[in-house]
Amino acid sequence: MPKAVCVLAGDVKGTIYFNQSSESEPVKLTGEVTGLKPGLHGFHIHEFGDNTNGCMSAGPHFNPFAKEHGGPNHSTRHAGDLGNVTADSSGVAKVDISDKQIALAGNLSILGRTLVVHADPDDLGDGGHELSKSTGNAGARLACGVIGICKE
Repeated sequence: MPKAVCVLAGDVKGTIYFNQSSESEPVKLTGEVTGLKPGLHGFHIHEFGDNTNGCMSAGPHFNPFAKEHGGPNHSTRHAGDLGNVTADSSGVAKVDISDKQIALAGNLSILGRTLVVHADPDDLGDGGHELSKSTGNAGARLACGVIGICKE
């Protein structure tokens, strides 16, 4: 299986690594994001690896099964719904996530797609806001980067 990396640049920075030991195993995301305000921030894989118009051209959340937005532990969710990362009082979010709805190969591959960190918490589809079932009402896109294959 390939390994992947995403570099986030700008006022919010970070490096996230993606590993998957086999097709039947979850993808493990590790790394950190800096420059955030303390608290929760939505963390999603978006459909396109297009950052020509900043993070906006990355499109909607990666959603190959046309489901409603949800949290990482919900049975109904976009494949790209990874929930939230939590920034500490110094604005650093340590990332340590395992997810079975994304992959590094095959139909659920996230290679070439965009990872986005949002300004606000993802309400996991349960917030009752008009955007809850589509975006988690997670607010502006603070940082993004294309997920690419990295050296083993």
